[in-house]
Amino acid sequence: MTHPSPAEQAFSLAAPVRLWEDGFARDPRPYYAALRAQGPVGWAELAPGVPAYVVTDRRAALDLLHDTKTFSHDPRPWQATVPDDSPVLGMMRWRPNTLFADGAAHIRYRTTLIDAFDLVEPHDLRARVHRAVHLLVSRIGPRGEADLVGEFTRPLMALVFNSLFGLPDSASDRLDAALGKLIEGGAQAAQGEAEYAGYVLELIAAKTERRGDDLPSWLLDHPAGLTPEEVTWQVFLTLGAGHEPTANLVSNALSRVLGNPAYYSTLTSGARPVTDAVLEVLHHETPLANYGIHYARTPVTFHGVWIRAAVPVVISYGALAQATEQERGADRHPGDASHLSWSAGPHACPVKQHTLLIATEAIERLTQWLPDLEPVLPRERLTWRPGPFHRSLTALPVRFSPRSPDQPGGRP
Repeated sequence: MTHPSPAEQAFSLAAPVRLWEDGFARDPRPYYAALRAQGPVGWAELAPGVPAYVVTDRRAALDLLHDTKTFSHDPRPWQATVPDDSPVLGMMRWRPNTLFADGAAHIRYRTTLIDAFDLVEPHDLRARVHRAVHLLVSRIGPRGEADLVGEFTRPLMALVFNSLFGLPDSASDRLDAALGKLIEGGAQAAQGEAEYAGYVLELIAAKTERRGDDLPSWLLDHPAGLTPEEVTWQVFLTLGAGHEPTANLVSNALSRVLGNPAYYSTLTSGARPVTDAVLEVLHHETPLANYGIHYARTPVTFHGVWIRAAVPVVISYGALAQATEQERGADRHPGDASHLSWSAGPHACPVKQHTLLIATEAIERLTQWLPDLEPVLPRERLTWRPGPFHRSLTALPVRFSPRSPDQPGGRP
């Protein structure tokens, strides 16, 4: 076994970059710059007293994502070293699903998810998004003002994903509130995790008793023979991973285009596809900024850094985006898909086309109903939710000409 060099030992003693600070939420750029200054792999804290290695180099990230021999997704050795009340446990705790599995177990879980989502027809998913947009615009349209985070993107995703998972619209607020607490990783994280777990357990109990035309029922009946417990944790992953990052993807895209009137006019006129706006966010302000967590199976040197076992190795998609922006600037083509927001390797997002469809349809439909959306605040005055994992607005206040989707001639 190799041993750390003096330089590698000094690295592990360096002051960590604290990704849990309020300043990181306000502006992550100096934090990413500090991490990148350390080399391809930086040293950070995800919460007070919870250190992690953070990968900020594209080549190193790809090596990590494809090296299943050296690195594992199983957090249990690390989990045994942190307090039970750690605010990041909700996002990092081991569960029997595809995110935390390796090898044959990962393939089994991943296959069931792909097969289940393949049963969701694009035209059906598009119709679900349109219905949810219509419902929400019916609420906010006549007022002429709204918060597009609290009154559109987050409730929209709760409506869409609840419908896919066989839950009524009336349950949407409960889902949205629980996930919001969970992902921020603060004082309410444990409460959010418990509320969300209870939500999913109730759902699986209902579907075990009586099947429906929905994702949990398809998972329960999959030929792989998942147990109800396994289905519970598959749904825990996919319902949360569908709602939260997709809501942030749409919010971040809207905030970027509304702050640029020339850009916005090309979208509303149809001169530029909405997909371009979504890809801009995936490149420059990806909603799940720091995740893709791995653990070295044994201590190892990786890109010049001594990686201890049972310490998280996190991929900073946010830092990668910042580096790409500085290196390529305006030379990047709008359709360039070189970002790693979908991850890569065996654990790459299996449902990215569904996510893109939801995001683009939501933005397109909203801007058709309300074509003169105008931000109340300049983008630099918007505030962001705390937490080491995500890039998520707290609010996006806008004004517009009052309009109802049900008024004559109002339908796009």
